[in-house]
Amino acid sequence: MMFKGKVKKRYIALILLLVIGGVWVWKTLNAPVPQYQTLIVRKGELQQSVLATGKLDALSKVDVGAQVSGQLRTLKVDVGSRVKKDQLLGIIDPEQAENQIKEVEATLKELRAQRGQAEAEMRLSRVTLARQRELARRQLVSRQDLDSAQTDLAVKQAQIGTIDAQIQRNQASLDTARTNLEYTRILAPMAGEVTKVTTQQGQTVIAAQQAPNILTLADMSTMLVNAQVSEADVIHLRPGLKAWFTVMGDPQTRYEGKLKDILPTPEKVNDAIFYNARFEVPNPQGVLRLEMTAQVHIQLNGKSDVIAIPQSALGDPIGNNRFRVTLLRNGETRSREITIGQRNDTQVEVVDGLKEGDEVVTGRREGDAR
Repeated sequence: MMFKGKVKKRYIALILLLVIGGVWVWKTLNAPVPQYQTLIVRKGELQQSVLATGKLDALSKVDVGAQVSGQLRTLKVDVGSRVKKDQLLGIIDPEQAENQIKEVEATLKELRAQRGQAEAEMRLSRVTLARQRELARRQLVSRQDLDSAQTDLAVKQAQIGTIDAQIQRNQASLDTARTNLEYTRILAPMAGEVTKVTTQQGQTVIAAQQAPNILTLADMSTMLVNAQVSEADVIHLRPGLKAWFTVMGDPQTRYEGKLKDILPTPEKVNDAIFYNARFEVPNPQGVLRLEMTAQVHIQLNGKSDVIAIPQSALGDPIGNNRFRVTLLRNGETRSREITIGQRNDTQVEVVDGLKEGDEVVTGRREGDAR
């Protein structure tokens, strides 16, 4: 009986060993095999650039205001309307300006009548003075009568001068009133698109202290990019550098231009200092809109015909500008030392250790053996 018990235990142990071995073999055969992300080394360009986030604005934008007070009787455009230069945008109630014109014209008419009367009186005073001089020469009138005639003529001449000054002042008032009447017609100062309407039809505008804004007009055919560049990068920028950007809705399309200027006054954002670097881009299709976010690249310099690899391919550093990289050949990996030169945000130049055609491991992911 003891012998049978020992045999039974051996069979159980053998079965357990077989099961454990089978599980180990199954796990070994079905273990995930490392899959590598690789890159075949080729010569190309290595560009150094400054990255920034920017906002789009129209190159030409103007706030159209009112120069006279009154009710905005008519507004002939809406947001999004495209207008031509000198096109009528709105009309402010012209009644006040028209009444002012009528009032000044009536005053001028009265002053001209007074001047006519004063001229007639002056002519009479001149004839009277001539007569008094002749009589005085014959000693037929006193010296006092002659002085009175001379004074009367001088007074009439002064009255005409006063009336002339009043006529000039009222003529200027009339010109102003006519100009104010023209100002009741709000015209487009340039061709463009209405981007904002501030004053609605029927509202009253008061232009006593400053011109109230009616609407905003922008020429969207050319856009201005305001790129916020950090103070660490702005020292490398200068006008004329090549710049380009993409927008969130279309990251594959590049819009290119040349750096126009760097504004001297910085902006503070969360205790960080940024400067606005600006450049222009054409917008003939009207795809670009106001306030769009732009991912901006400003190219500093670059090299051509160099071997460049992604920074993700770099392994452990082993010295000054020396790193290890992993190569893949015939399914097997091996390590190699390389020397790097210039770099940008995504790539590095390899000056020694790699040649065209080498397959460099840039990443690794686990895959199925099946």
